[in-house]
Amino acid sequence: MNKITFLGAGSSVFAKNVLGDCLQTDCLREYEYALFDIDPKRLEESYMMLSNINRNSNAGRAKIVKYTDRKEALRGAKYVVNAIQVGGYEPCTVTDFEIPKKYGLRQTIGDTNGIGGIFRALRTIPVMLDFAKDMEEVCPDALFINYTNPMSMLTLAMNRATKIKTIGLCHSHQECIPTLFRTLDLPQEGLNYKIAGINHMAWLLEVSRNGEDLYPEIKRRAVEGPVKDPYPPGLREKYPQIPSIAGEYSVTNHDDMVRFELMKQFGYYVTESSEHSSEYYPYFIKKSHPELIDKFNIPLDEYPRRCRIQIEQWADVAKSLVENTELTHERSNEYAASIIEALETGKDFSFGGNVMNNGLITNLPNDCCVEVTCLANAGGIQPCHIGDLPHQLAALNMRQISVHQLVVDAALTGKKEYIYQAALLDPHASADLTIDEIRGLVDDLIEAHGDWLPEYH
Repeated sequence: MNKITFLGAGSSVFAKNVLGDCLQTDCLREYEYALFDIDPKRLEESYMMLSNINRNSNAGRAKIVKYTDRKEALRGAKYVVNAIQVGGYEPCTVTDFEIPKKYGLRQTIGDTNGIGGIFRALRTIPVMLDFAKDMEEVCPDALFINYTNPMSMLTLAMNRATKIKTIGLCHSHQECIPTLFRTLDLPQEGLNYKIAGINHMAWLLEVSRNGEDLYPEIKRRAVEGPVKDPYPPGLREKYPQIPSIAGEYSVTNHDDMVRFELMKQFGYYVTESSEHSSEYYPYFIKKSHPELIDKFNIPLDEYPRRCRIQIEQWADVAKSLVENTELTHERSNEYAASIIEALETGKDFSFGGNVMNNGLITNLPNDCCVEVTCLANAGGIQPCHIGDLPHQLAALNMRQISVHQLVVDAALTGKKEYIYQAALLDPHASADLTIDEIRGLVDDLIEAHGDWLPEYH
């Protein structure tokens, strides 16, 4: 029996989407689904939830197994899905936000780039390398599908330091077009487009319909309107973790102010949301210009807010998922099941994936992780060649790539100096803090993390 292992299975909602999709994919209905998590309560909840889905939506054909031994969960796996969060909301996310605040450095999400992304990577890479050691022993040919942030740094570390085939999947690539076109009230049918760059900083390079370049109309509407709420009525009330703006939607008041400003200045729309993007560039969150927060509708401390809401709501969510013996599943928009199906059946599937560059984007380094369109089929996963990015976009990407490479260097060598250098090169930190402040911030974060980090020298 073929086997899919899910690491971090206690993330029940995400496990439901990814594995629920697999359970409704014909060629995957009789697989073993191995669930592993370090939290036994959350593991049991996900096991009960997926057992119900398997019974109700798959006639019980799959084998759902929970494991407390990671190596046994991995043994013989053909595919491994990774969705862990090392350190959780408390203590580590709180640490990532509160200590930079003491230096006047504010964040929104703090999980992919910037100071928060750096330290999330430093505490996660060692855990993932341990996964790789186990996989090299018990499932060396398995495909490792990484959903954990910071995507570029983790995928880079796995590809640089292990023999495990690794690809990273992110939602920003697939949500880019829908968000933009809903906001500008444009139809989404019949589009051809090209997206490339790095994770959370990939660019909508081309978008057309029937051969017509749509960028002129996109840029006109971004300035003149109409601009609308991209979410359907009632969704914000149902999901309070979605950030909301005050007042009526207009060209000067909407959710996507940061991305529209970046498009105005650099000519292209970036894949990742405005709340994420606001902390990736040095132009928006500045302690010397607090007025920019309101001007661009930037939700400071947004990720901790969402975490608190999810924690508060979890009892009710868990009840609806775990205790509902009639639970079924409707196909989500996650990529994983479709990728695995393509690899198993030969059916072509195109998606945005994070892979080593190796000449795909010719004006970015070969040894960095890029996000490009990939094709999955019987021949495996084939990333698409892009060529050069426009120079201004490549320059923006390079500012983050250098940080990513230094963080991975730090994790692989244990050298603290690489952490300092990564933080000094971070665009947001370097725009707001002095050298001494950045080095002091790094020291404070290392100390606060304690045993969540290995020892650096």
